[in-house]
Amino acid sequence: MTPTIILASASSIRRTLFENAGVPVQTDVARIDEQSIKASLLAEGAKPRDIADTLAEMKARKIASKNPQALVIGCDQVLDFEGALLSKPRSQDEAIDQLSKMKGKTHKLLSAAVIYEDNKPVWRSVGQVRIHFGQPSDTYLADYVARNWDSIQHSVGAYKLEEEGARLIARLEGDYFTVLGLPLLDILSYFSLRGIIAT
Repeated sequence: MTPTIILASASSIRRTLFENAGVPVQTDVARIDEQSIKASLLAEGAKPRDIADTLAEMKARKIASKNPQALVIGCDQVLDFEGALLSKPRSQDEAIDQLSKMKGKTHKLLSAAVIYEDNKPVWRSVGQVRIHFGQPSDTYLADYVARNWDSIQHSVGAYKLEEEGARLIARLEGDYFTVLGLPLLDILSYFSLRGIIAT
């Protein structure tokens, strides 16, 4: 019998990625204090990769504690820019500032996923993509943020590659699904090896 798969995320993009791949998932948003956890980990000198992994695991653990028989997938994405973590912008001015600082430079997106089963972690992955930012004009950046604020305020780095944000990027190195916040191919490979999906 195929186990219930629960995505511990509010992201409609992550859910759509699974559904488009023919993998039905339920969603249950894990409410954790991400900012406090992130601040604590940063104070301890944790690396961005470990922060993404820890947040993904905490989300999976919270939902798995209520659904121990399900496969629960916790996810998190962080943006590492020159050794600093960029968070979701709190205002349009902050979004413009973040984007301006990244012009002509490279940053890393780290997308972590942790799967819980029987109330314990059974699989984990952290995908990494290197994003080479273009040289958009200051005028374009201001207009871009104003036009897209409703969407980009929910994204680390203040852009979405699957939307108009693609115009900000010169090139990327890595897996496109990881950019969208989910190491989808790795998860599908794990499901296939477990016999959860047919391939």
